[in-house]
Amino acid sequence: MVKMSLLSVVVPCYNEEENVALFYEELIKNEVFFRSKDVELEVLYIDDGSKDRTAERVKKLRERDGRVRLVSFSRNFGKEAAMYAGLEKSKGDYVVLMDVDLQDPPALLPEMYSHIQEGYDSVATRRVSRKGEPPIRSFFARVFYRLMKKISKTEIMDGARDYRLMTRQMVDAILSMQEYNRFTKGIFGWVGFSTKWLEYENVERIKGETKWNFWKLLVYSIEGITAFSTVPLMFASLMGVLFCVVAFLMIVFIIVRKLIFGDPVSGWPSLVCIILMTSGVQFFCTGILGQYLAKTYMEVKRRPIYLIKEEL
Repeated sequence: MVKMSLLSVVVPCYNEEENVALFYEELIKNEVFFRSKDVELEVLYIDDGSKDRTAERVKKLRERDGRVRLVSFSRNFGKEAAMYAGLEKSKGDYVVLMDVDLQDPPALLPEMYSHIQEGYDSVATRRVSRKGEPPIRSFFARVFYRLMKKISKTEIMDGARDYRLMTRQMVDAILSMQEYNRFTKGIFGWVGFSTKWLEYENVERIKGETKWNFWKLLVYSIEGITAFSTVPLMFASLMGVLFCVVAFLMIVFIIVRKLIFGDPVSGWPSLVCIILMTSGVQFFCTGILGQYLAKTYMEVKRRPIYLIKEEL
């Protein structure tokens, strides 16, 4: 008798009652393929403290299909925490992370699994277009990926999605990184393992509205930069050295000018501008240091990444 493998489909959800059943129906279309490969499915919905009826919709699905599982958080902990919980609670030999809004096409799963069978440890996806996104959001996203490529040693692919199929070995490696401040796109690259990239055109969500506005994405990008690069700290240090040198040269200039011309009064407007600029740079560098200090503060607290209210 051939032993069946298990594929865990981890689906983070936050206020997605309209998409829960639609996602399941699209996913289950792949059942014939996976059964032919002796692979069983389990669908693990992670309810990230939704305020709508997301959990109720998942429970109704579970009544129809016992392979559907539910983990509900006590409050909204964020998508990073939901993905970590899904990986931790998954039982599969293979695990795939997917968005419930169908922007991660379930139709790609057979191809992704085929590449895993070729020997890859993970199969990741990236969008080759950002059709449907606001232009300003697309612009800053590209700037972020270019910046990360220059200042971080960790590979983060432009347009990379969280949609990724992984072996259990890679999942266990990710779970071993129990940091509180998580940036999963960076963690994927940091743990290594051989990865196959699949490209596809951007797919707009079926129903509902995205939970990621410009401000949330900006904060998320800052977290990513500070999580996987110390270059901002180096930048702050270099700026400090530069302004010390400039200040020293200005002192020498003022002394020489006083000795030669005896006119220390003129030049106040330019002096005020220099003071304001220097103060601004100091506050900026202090803010950079504050970001790293805040992350250290949260890490040493050793708070749990998430808390579970209900698990089925």
